[in-house]
Amino acid sequence: MTVKGIFPRRRPPAPSAGWWAFALPLALMLASDYKLRSRDVDNAVGGSADLTVLVEIAVYGAAAMYLVWKFGLRAPRRRTTGLLLAAWLFCGYVAFSALWSPFKSLGLVRGVQLLITMLVAHTVATRATPGDLRKLAHVFIGIVLVSVGIGVAHPFPRTLHTESRFNWLYVHPVIAGVYLAVAILLVIGYLIRWNRPQDRLWHPVVYAAVLAVLTGALVATGTRGAALGCAAGIVVLLATARGPKGRIDVIVMGAAVSVLAVLAFSDKILAFVARGESSEQLATLNSRTELWSLAMDAFREEPIFGRGLGASRGLFLDSIGLGGGHNAFINALVDNGAVGTIAFAALLLTLGFVLLTLCRHRTLRADAGMLLGIFGCFLADSMTTEGLAAPANVSSVWLFIIVAWAETLRRQGGDPLPVVEQAPAQALAEPAGYSGTTVTASAHVEGAPEQA
Repeated sequence: MTVKGIFPRRRPPAPSAGWWAFALPLALMLASDYKLRSRDVDNAVGGSADLTVLVEIAVYGAAAMYLVWKFGLRAPRRRTTGLLLAAWLFCGYVAFSALWSPFKSLGLVRGVQLLITMLVAHTVATRATPGDLRKLAHVFIGIVLVSVGIGVAHPFPRTLHTESRFNWLYVHPVIAGVYLAVAILLVIGYLIRWNRPQDRLWHPVVYAAVLAVLTGALVATGTRGAALGCAAGIVVLLATARGPKGRIDVIVMGAAVSVLAVLAFSDKILAFVARGESSEQLATLNSRTELWSLAMDAFREEPIFGRGLGASRGLFLDSIGLGGGHNAFINALVDNGAVGTIAFAALLLTLGFVLLTLCRHRTLRADAGMLLGIFGCFLADSMTTEGLAAPANVSSVWLFIIVAWAETLRRQGGDPLPVVEQAPAQALAEPAGYSGTTVTASAHVEGAPEQA
């Protein structure tokens, strides 16, 4: 006679958290980046709030009020994980640094937006399901696809430096490139799930067609950082989302595609990299190296706590005409000093470790590998853009979505343990007067014949 349950089974799937789990993160993202007007950098740093800015603030405020109304404000009932703690520490310090920023109004608004983003991510991390986040990914792909259609159907006026580069509305081509790169990685992440077709919401032919459109749009933006990040993310995704088979695919397919690209499209690749710029511009990464030199001088003046949130947006306008650090880590050094940069690095390292750990589980590998690919894309893109370390943009919001998604996968649990049985406790006790072989508490697989 046997009983089941020597090991706990994996938890049954939880019910969906509801529409808010995918609608709120996307609303924050679109309110931050999608604009119906163009604004000078000077006005963006020190100008008054116009209608578009007020709508953006209202969306963030509405998201926070909805979560408070639905769930209330109370201390967490369970212990906070190391990943969520690292995210809260980073957000808390960055928001607090707005108090000594030279652009206090901008810093305070961005700081509150960052805290609201983290509140949304924490609520998603503790209440959403993988199915909710699967909907988020597909709705995001649909939004980007519709955005590409808008950009083709009605090109908005462009600046002198973006006349030949594709975008939509008044979204800068750099930001549009990030949207496209993330959408491409999401499409590939679901397209290659041969062993888990239930994770797909669309037919594979639809994914392939969407991939072709998004790839063409990314090339048309001329955004080299996003293109490089997307390429790096694809390599990471393929190497982790399918386990050892994926790593073999990367080696074989990567070598073949690289040789083909060099032989057939070398002229086009060089033209895309050069983008019509002079050798002087390419040598300075389009003035970025000059900006980084000034940024390091500014960091040495305030090395511990930094100059405050938002300082890098207007610090270099007078001297070089560029706003922001154009590098996530340099931006963090200038705005948040060594303390904030350490918190930023701790968040990134913790997130990378958690995702790599999740990739070891067969049932979580597809999602974890896809998230790791997007994470790798952001790290590569952060060499030339500051979005990952700055609040209220697609890179920042997606960073916290990845945090929430990783926590959701961890709550779901890894590979289910095998069903086993164990002899009941009564059978393990030796009856009075019994002599013979000692009975051992051995477990055996369900269905195996019982020993006499």
